[in-house]
Amino acid sequence: MFTFPQRSQQTPKNSISLTEHYQIVIVGGGAAGITTAAQLLKQNSQLNIAIIEPGEKHYYQPGWTLVGGGIAPIDKFIRQEKDVIPQGAKWIKDYVTTFDPEGNTLTVAQGQQIEYDYLVVCPGIQIDWHLVKGLKFALGKGGVTSNYSKDYAPYTWETIKNFQGGTAIFTYPNTPIKCGGAPQKVMYMADDSFKSKSGVGVNTKVMFCSAGAKMFGVPAYNATLEGVIERRGITTKFSHNLKEIKADTKEAIFDVTTDRGVEEVSIHYDMIHVAPPMSSPDFIKQSPLANDKGWVDVNKYTLQHNRYPNVFGLGDASSLPISKTAAAARKQTPVVVQNLISQMNNKQLSSQYDGYTCCPLITGYHSAIMAEFNYEGNPAPSFPLDPSKERYSMFLAKVYALPWIYWNRMLKGEWFEADIFKPINQLLQNNGDKNPISKARDRSSTC
Repeated sequence: MFTFPQRSQQTPKNSISLTEHYQIVIVGGGAAGITTAAQLLKQNSQLNIAIIEPGEKHYYQPGWTLVGGGIAPIDKFIRQEKDVIPQGAKWIKDYVTTFDPEGNTLTVAQGQQIEYDYLVVCPGIQIDWHLVKGLKFALGKGGVTSNYSKDYAPYTWETIKNFQGGTAIFTYPNTPIKCGGAPQKVMYMADDSFKSKSGVGVNTKVMFCSAGAKMFGVPAYNATLEGVIERRGITTKFSHNLKEIKADTKEAIFDVTTDRGVEEVSIHYDMIHVAPPMSSPDFIKQSPLANDKGWVDVNKYTLQHNRYPNVFGLGDASSLPISKTAAAARKQTPVVVQNLISQMNNKQLSSQYDGYTCCPLITGYHSAIMAEFNYEGNPAPSFPLDPSKERYSMFLAKVYALPWIYWNRMLKGEWFEADIFKPINQLLQNNGDKNPISKARDRSSTC
């Protein structure tokens, strides 16, 4: 049984102070921050928690793919931030500017200093539009779009819906990005849409231009996606990193890595969906909390900071070597919560994150792969089914179940629904070659 420190004294709401103190400060009011606060308060409603988040609105960002594919309107995936802040947590509507982990303080943009006993850092990821020359000025017109912004996801569907043929390019950058499967999801829906319109499909060339070396990093799922690409007749160009958009001539300029070095290649587009470069937020990069690559430097299993034991990190800004998804944050949250409570009580950190993440890969308007995997790159399915197969049921889960779960369970701090299948999955795993899950893992380990 855990014991908890008493609630710290707090400045009365009707007074003004340049310094405030909280027991736990959470930087970031997105998926990871809200879920962490909710789970902590379920453990003990008397914890003194502040969430620092500047935005007035909260977005279910995985839904932007559905917006770009014409499945749902953008408004379906927006709530007021005040409505998702857990009861009992204080919302500080501001930006963090600097951290002083040695002094257990941070400073926000309005100049206020925030003191903490424990710090949880999960501010999300930064989109670096400026790293692709010409992109910022081309977006939202002339067939240039990106589902990685709420401002342009509706334009993606407008572009797909009105496309009259030609070359449609979908890119993937040379940096880590949130929801690594998103550039493919919109491509497969676009391809479906093009082929449903008389004359457009036969007069269209769909291209996937990726800075990577293959479709997906987990072999079991990569094999399925290669089959999808072949079936659809999509052209793939790997080692292609987008560096510039020339909107006036509709050219996409790529740096292409070859055996001879890096070469510049120009490809004409009639439509281009850009997955932009991303990085840790600048205020993280410039802080003592960052590792040499700019990410919050945490232990991959305990999620405790590698230098400051009263600091924990999770979500997209963390150094964790796994895909950056809301599903990953949800599985990271209970590890942070239990280990933070253990740290508060001077106990050993016993909870460990195995790298679980999930990418629901839409492969068309009636199919999806629920790509779940862990640090080892092995499938980690929640359901007693072969996870590498395309299924209509997984498409329905992506479109209907997952958004509902996000708003009504994840942000409320509820337990992970698929845990109910753990005993069944364990039983199937023990049966070895007799079950499809083991076979999927075998394919993963031998490819």
